[in-house]
Formats: sequence, structure tokens, C-alpha cells
Amino acid sequence: MVFTNWAGNQTGVPAEVRTPASTEEIVNAVRAAAASGRRLRMAGTGHSFTGVALTDGILLLPGGLTGVRSWHHDRVTVLAGTPLKALNELLDERGLALANMGDITEQTVAGAIQTGTHGTGRDTGGLADQITELELVLADGSVVTAGPGGVEQDLFDAARVGLGALGVLTAVTFRVEPAFLLRNQRRRMTLSAILGALDATTSGNEHLDFFWLPHTDACLVKTNNRHPGPARPPSSFKYWLDNVFLENTLFGAACATGARFPALIPRINALSAAALGDSEAVDASYKIFTARRDVRFLEMEYAIPRERLGQALRETRDLIERTGWTITFPVEVRVTPASDAWLSTAYGRPTAYLACHVYRRTPNPAYFEGVEEIMTRLGGRPHWGKLHTKDAAYLRGVYPRFADFVALRDRLDPGRLFGNAYLDTVLG
Repeated sequence: MVFTNWAGNQTGVPAEVRTPASTEEIVNAVRAAAASGRRLRMAGTGHSFTGVALTDGILLLPGGLTGVRSWHHDRVTVLAGTPLKALNELLDERGLALANMGDITEQTVAGAIQTGTHGTGRDTGGLADQITELELVLADGSVVTAGPGGVEQDLFDAARVGLGALGVLTAVTFRVEPAFLLRNQRRRMTLSAILGALDATTSGNEHLDFFWLPHTDACLVKTNNRHPGPARPPSSFKYWLDNVFLENTLFGAACATGARFPALIPRINALSAAALGDSEAVDASYKIFTARRDVRFLEMEYAIPRERLGQALRETRDLIERTGWTITFPVEVRVTPASDAWLSTAYGRPTAYLACHVYRRTPNPAYFEGVEEIMTRLGGRPHWGKLHTKDAAYLRGVYPRFADFVALRDRLDPGRLFGNAYLDTVLG
């Protein structure tokens, strides 16, 4: 079998593939890997752009490890291979919801949290910050449960964004709350206006996500705030128009045209900017948080101190204008509060995220390299599942608990049973 990720830029050929359906079967796989001198990784659904899930040893696929293990009034324990889409629907059936989440629901629970999926939120952090307990299989085959305030506090803080380097995640307990509605407002604004009111824009909304179209001054701004109801979901036609036709079908055609005729991209972006319009809907939170993504792309995303967002945006805009690159995809901006998970990109500081994308058929390494230089100069931390060139020497300087994470890894997995080439680079 050849394992290929969603974007098609990472492939690996494992020596053996297993689809465990229980914690016990994962224990057996870990012991088999140790006995045969092979390494082992648990994949998600391949939505990382890096090689974080690759292995030449035993690859565990998540399809058999799905479903809810137990329910409590304010918590749910879910098996690690459960897709976020399925979890959302199961929660909704019981009148429950996660407080915040990212916009991709095809990811597995384990894959999303291990790579630091974060979403956007003024007061509420990403998935790692909503976890109350983790179950892991360690390199010696033992099964450990880690939570806050116990003897495994360090493991809890490290493994919530653990890159699969500390053990195989088998079950996760999330804090949940009664289902709620969000009011989603989409409006066109200029980048100049946003830069002039960044603090007010980020502090005035519970959830903010905006997209700047390069070669224009136009941005699509999405704000999500809690609403008492009643629900006013978009009509079937409006949903199709915005989420299927404009953001996927038409955008995909624009990307394909730009790939063939790069000189047309500024004009294409100007037409896209002109098509942006205002809209509003009130719907279940998980339906508002999530989005459809049909057009395949490559992505780099950096987390920077929130107070440096304006500088980062201005320098990125100036870089594109100065170099003459033609960029079809918007630059996306989100924010989160500080996190206490050791390798969370938001660890210890209110954070802004700047994400750059390129159409999969037209990679532009120089674009990513130029933006990465800006982000690292501003103390940026690369998203663990998205393209970057940073290694342990750099990452040690931007993560205060990096050395503690490596020391814990040395204790739990001295033989690097869970290692791979990506972890060799980012953790040393």
C-alpha cells in the first residue's frame, strides 16, 4: 500500500498496514513493532501537508477505532479515529456541542488534536484546550490515562498536541456544552480598513475569520457570534451558491485558469473581489464553524503574537507586490487565546494565524519561503501539519516548554518507536 495525503504532496510506503478496532489491538501492534525493530505511526485522514503521519514501518489506519465510548452531562469520551464530522452529528443528536472547532470536519479526532488544529476564537481555544482526558498506548505497550491535576499532568499538557511522538492516542475526552446557535455574518471590507481597526475587529467578535485576496484591497470577513435564536439557516439555494458554486466550483475554475494563464490572476482576483457580497445566517454552531473545501491546495500557516498581526499582513502584502508573484488563493487570518498545551502554537500568548495557500497544480516555494522569513522574524511558530522549513534548533527558541517535551519523549520513547523523518527534523 502507498499512503498519500489529501493534497497529494506526501507519500509513504509502510512495511505493514493494520486497522485496529480496539486499544488492545493497538497494544499488540506496538509490541509487534518493538519486537521486530520497526517504527509505528497512527495516521488520520491525511489532511496534514507535512510528513507527520508517514512511516516505513507499521502504519495504523483509524477506520476501526471510531464511535463514542461514554457520555456524561458535560463530557464525551470518543475513540481517536472518529471523524470530527461524525462527532458533531452525534453531539447534536444529544443537544450538545464543542465550544469551538476548525473548519475541516474530515479529520479524525486524534489527527486534528495531535497536529494542533485550532479554529478561531476570541475567548475559546482550539480542540486541545477542550480536552479533559487522554488515553494513550506508550512505547512499552502500557496504556496510560492522563488528565489535569494528576500524576500524569505533564503527559497531559504535552500529549494534547503531541505529534504522535509520545504514544498512540486511543481515546479523547472533550468538555462539551449545550448546543448553541451562531450568527454568521459575511461582509466585504477593504484590507486598509481592517488594518486600521484590527484591535476592534478581533476583540469585538467571538469568532473572526477573514480572507484577503492578493492583488486587490478586498477581504471577505466572516464573524460568528452566539445568538439566542430563532435559527435562520441559509436556504438550500443560498448555501449552494456561496459554499458550493462560488467558493468551490467557480473558485476551482478560476484557479485552473490562473494555472494556465498566470498573467490573468490579478484580473481574476479583481473579478472575485467584485463578486463578494454580504450575507447573514443563524444556525447550529457546528454548521457555521465548518466549511466545504473541494479545491486541492498546499498550505503554510504561522502563529504569531497577536499584537504583530498588522505588521505581518502589511509585510506580506508588500512582499507580493514587490516580487510580482501572481497568487490566486486568499491569505487567511484567524485568532485564538493563549493555550497551556506545551506544543500548541498558541502556547503562552494570545495568537494570530496567517495562512498562505497555493493551488496544488502551481506550487510556489519562493512565496512560502518569503512569507516564512517574515513570520519567523516576528517570532512565528509553524503549524505542525502545514508546510514549513523549521527544525528543532529554531523551534526550541519559540516554544518555552520544548526542552521539557523532548525530555518527556526521551523518557517514554527512548528508542524512537514512534519516530519518523518529520519528527527527526522538528524534535531533533
